[in-house]
Amino acid sequence: MTTHTAPVPTTTAPAAAPAARRRRVRPGRLGVHAFLMAVSLAFLAPLLLAVYASLRPYEETSRDGYFSLPKHLSFAYYKQAFTDSGMTKYFVNTLIIAVPGVILVLFFAAFVAFAVSRLKLRGGMVLLMLFTAGNLLPQQVIVTPLYVVFNRIPLPYWMSDSMTMFDSYWAVIAVQVGFQIGFCVFVLANFMRTLPQEILEAAIVDGAGVWTQYWRITLPLCRPALAALATLQFTWMYNDFLWALVFMSDGDKLPITSALNNLRGQFFTDYNLLAAGSVIVALPTLIVFLLLQRHFIAGLTLGSSKG
Repeated sequence: MTTHTAPVPTTTAPAAAPAARRRRVRPGRLGVHAFLMAVSLAFLAPLLLAVYASLRPYEETSRDGYFSLPKHLSFAYYKQAFTDSGMTKYFVNTLIIAVPGVILVLFFAAFVAFAVSRLKLRGGMVLLMLFTAGNLLPQQVIVTPLYVVFNRIPLPYWMSDSMTMFDSYWAVIAVQVGFQIGFCVFVLANFMRTLPQEILEAAIVDGAGVWTQYWRITLPLCRPALAALATLQFTWMYNDFLWALVFMSDGDKLPITSALNNLRGQFFTDYNLLAAGSVIVALPTLIVFLLLQRHFIAGLTLGSSKG
């Protein structure tokens, strides 16, 4: 004789899932996202307006205004801005300054940061404070002394046409390295302090010297921080205009930021053409950030959480 039992009704969880999802949406979170979107749009608004203006004829914007609907869009201004300003030459000049400057800054800063953070160096904290305090000095204060000094430092002809550091790339590179190295030392020293000390202790037990500890152990672990600093330093050196303007008298040696002056007329300035040139000038820094974005974000967020 067989007995049949009625199936026991079971409750399903999917009905509770939407309610759980609804509970996760908090007014505070929505407010934070709205605030971040508003700030992002505020920062992007000038760039978006420049791109929009660069695609429109100047006659149209002067008649209807920059915030009017377009009647004709084209990339003609970009071609004109690139050819009229001679940007190829200025791009090369900027790379001659920025690329060696970034390499030298990171090279020297990594040495100093390793010495003050990983080695038992007497006065290491005082040295770190001195490098950090150097960033607090306004750059404009030493423009005149550096101008006088660079005019008196001799260089061979193959290094400078003027036979001095003045009117040469060396002067701009030296100033960039001198001013940026303090910030990089501060960041790298604090980054290296977060690395486990046991790694170096194990290397010392295995017979590793100071150079091996620096080059083969510590430096590879600092790749995110170095990438983040490389992105920042390239952006700052690329956008700098003051030092090249002060220490260079030859217009053919000026960096890309000076190429925009070639788009300004004596009696009339086409601001749409100038906007196109500004967008072209800004593209290299955007490309560098996109290429190093993963390392840049990793370098900024490392150490923000424990464990």
